[in-house]
Amino acid sequence: MYKKLSLVVLTSVLFTGCASVQMESKEASQKAKEFAKPSAGNSGLYIYRDSFVGKALKKDIWVDGKCIGESAPDVFFKTEVAGNKDHKISTESEFSPNDLSLFTEEGRNYFIRQYIKLGAFVGGAGLELIEEEKGKAAVAKLDLATPGTCSE
Repeated sequence: MYKKLSLVVLTSVLFTGCASVQMESKEASQKAKEFAKPSAGNSGLYIYRDSFVGKALKKDIWVDGKCIGESAPDVFFKTEVAGNKDHKISTESEFSPNDLSLFTEEGRNYFIRQYIKLGAFVGGAGLELIEEEKGKAAVAKLDLATPGTCSE
């Protein structure tokens, strides 16, 4: 019975409609994709989601405890943080947040990929640091989401 229930949950997560979030204008999205150098003393963070799995799920993202937004498939967020400091990037997961610790150098942009992974009841989420060129290529295919709205 447990196997049948798991199969039903997995199937519904994989094949239900796509989640959506509020988006920024096409112009703002294009400007963010210029990958400009962050303002003085800061580092840039591009946090994106491009995975096929979990298209129906929205997952919160926080940086240093501040809501960045609720992700959906094929979106990214852009924000700045203080340079030359440690930061904690977190994402909502099935039972508790998953965190990524990152020391950012002033003047650099960083790319963090949020991915959806299978869970016991609903998909969880994880975060990984991506090298700059690969991150730029991924973000170039996505759209900029409006920041600041989390479910919790």
